[in-house]
Amino acid sequence: MKKSRFTDTQIVNILKQAEQGVPVSDILREHNISQSTFYKWRSKYGGMDASLITRLKELEGKYPQT
Repeated sequence: MKKSRFTDTQIVNILKQAEQGVPVSDILREHNISQSTFYKWRSKYGGMDASLITRLKELEGKYPQT
């Protein structure tokens, strides 16, 4: 699996920027990510903090989807 360029903390900070009212187009341009990546992160990690994301990734690694 491809390693992400962004750490869990960076993903959380990017999503929090959007929650604070920063336009999504500005966030995408600033962090050089695609719109689909942003919305995929938001649907998967929205409302989580970095420690929960880390725990989720650990569990996904132990129990891969078939």
